[in-house]
Amino acid sequence: MSLNRIFDFDNPWFRPLWRRILVTVVALGWGVFEIFAGDPLFAILFLALGGYAAYRLFVTFNPRENP
Repeated sequence: MSLNRIFDFDNPWFRPLWRRILVTVVALGWGVFEIFAGDPLFAILFLALGGYAAYRLFVTFNPRENP
């Protein structure tokens, strides 16, 4: 299984705006939580994932058609 399949942000499931916002906010929020919990490794991991999700879901989002 490739990373493109795991992180498939062009999936039609992400078409509604509220789902894209929810995924991004949860990832970034968990990163902030990890900062306050004192775990910098997971903070960096989730903040990076949230940043990547924001970029892919709002800047380069191009959903495929439903099969």
